[in-house]
Amino acid sequence: MKFILPLLSSLLLCLSAALAADISDGNGPPDLESAKTLIAKKDWHSAVTNLEKFVKANPNNADGFNLLGFSLRNLKRYPEAIFNYKEALRIDPDHRGAHEYLGQTYVQTKQLDKAKELLASLEKICGVQCEEYLDLKKAIEKAKK
Repeated sequence: MKFILPLLSSLLLCLSAALAADISDGNGPPDLESAKTLIAKKDWHSAVTNLEKFVKANPNNADGFNLLGFSLRNLKRYPEAIFNYKEALRIDPDHRGAHEYLGQTYVQTKQLDKAKELLASLEKICGVQCEEYLDLKKAIEKAKK
């Protein structure tokens, strides 16, 4: 009996080390921080790969779907971006980032009426002074010119 506890402790340490190695070599479950690092580097392809794994493992994480949409939009994969923004909004209907980024996608795809609808939603969610509202409004105004 006195050997079981040390044996279990050793086993747990080995398992922890194996899991840590799995995560650090890119084969483990990705996290949003590593995705944000890839996005900051504008490594869109790697960000998409990372975030696709993340949302599969975390199907109720609106931020993951929003960032996946953002990365896809930067690859000009607009239909997939729109799908992922809508997933983020399904999970969190008041997700300000998803409203703005979906609106930005509609601006880029010349669907200004849909972008304006999202601007109106943002006004209700956070008012006319929040960053997301102001950024989308600016994009819409620029697209009109």
